[in-house]
Amino acid sequence: MAQAEKKELITPEEYFAMEEAVEHKSEYYHGEIFAMTGASHNHNIIAVNIMASLHGSLSHSDCMTYTGDMKVQVDEARHYVYPDVSVVCGNIEFVGDRDDIIANPVVIFEILSRSTQSYDRGDKFKAYRKIRSLRDYILVDQYACHVEYFFKNKAGRWELDEFETLEESFKIQSLDVDLSLATIYYRVINEI
Repeated sequence: MAQAEKKELITPEEYFAMEEAVEHKSEYYHGEIFAMTGASHNHNIIAVNIMASLHGSLSHSDCMTYTGDMKVQVDEARHYVYPDVSVVCGNIEFVGDRDDIIANPVVIFEILSRSTQSYDRGDKFKAYRKIRSLRDYILVDQYACHVEYFFKNKAGRWELDEFETLEESFKIQSLDVDLSLATIYYRVINEI
């Protein structure tokens, strides 16, 4: 009977070195690397809209907004990802002596694509919930007007609110900032 091929796992240090040497981004999960694909027009417009709105709203606070180029440590030495947008409030906790990986996001946005939506709602969200600092997790559909807003309540349990019209807005509780769906979907093609 033939044995299944065993995948060669790499260390986080090897992953970091590879990331610095290549022009594309990859996520790291328990010794395996997963290449990230390019984003669509709608994905990019939505990310810029969220970033611009949060940047303006948080400019006089101790919160910092990051693009999808900043890695987040989900599980030390085991899981590193690139959320589409993340926010840190207070002191930024970088991983080790690196300035390209944060360990204490308060808010994470993921813009759903057909290839990642199951992962973003399932295993990735399950992993994100282990980040002690995380209070808000927001999923934005790029194909329809639909935002899923997960937030940690006072009892430490995750709750969900959903929004489906451009007239709606919601308050990102940990930031005390309102965000409208009209702002999120501004200039998105194929009118949503």
